[in-house]
Amino acid sequence: MAKTNEPTIIKKYANRRLYNTGTSTYVTLEDLAVMVKGEEDFVVFDAKSGDDITRSVLTQIIFEQEGKGQNLLPVTFLRQLIRFYGDSMQGLVPSFLEYSMTSLTKEQEKLRSQMSEAFGATAFDAIEDQVKRNTEMFERAMKMFMPFPAGEAGTAEGSEPAADTAKKEKSDSGDLDQMKRQLEEMQKKINKLTDKS
Repeated sequence: MAKTNEPTIIKKYANRRLYNTGTSTYVTLEDLAVMVKGEEDFVVFDAKSGDDITRSVLTQIIFEQEGKGQNLLPVTFLRQLIRFYGDSMQGLVPSFLEYSMTSLTKEQEKLRSQMSEAFGATAFDAIEDQVKRNTEMFERAMKMFMPFPAGEAGTAEGSEPAADTAKKEKSDSGDLDQMKRQLEEMQKKINKLTDKS
């Protein structure tokens, strides 16, 4: 189907069947996955209530893909993601993930060719290493936004002595400086890779 400005409407019926109103055919989650990969936009509505259930259907697609052994989501990432539900930082996670995925998508072709040229067979190790560093930086950033871990923000029984608090603040400041340096180094590396192409 040709791409249009309007998203295709998919209706989900009580019998769990999905109906593509654009092609007037029933479709499967696999068909919707193909549409996503082809960058064809769609929204899914519950046929009875009219509720937008796009998010839950996309989550089902991910669940199916992961179930087939195409594991893109490491267990540690899933655990970290679950920890953010109900957390004070929950609101920042979607925009952070969206920004990260948008950046990766924009640069994926360049990265593929440049990584294979630069690293050959070790390209995936280099990517994995970079992902680990990004995850560590993200965790440090989140800790800086939450200066008091559970149980330490109280008055008498949970409060830290002033000297310990000062040391912690100095350590956090050092972490921030280190994170800034790492970001600058990453930006320089990206700029070098971009300049080569």
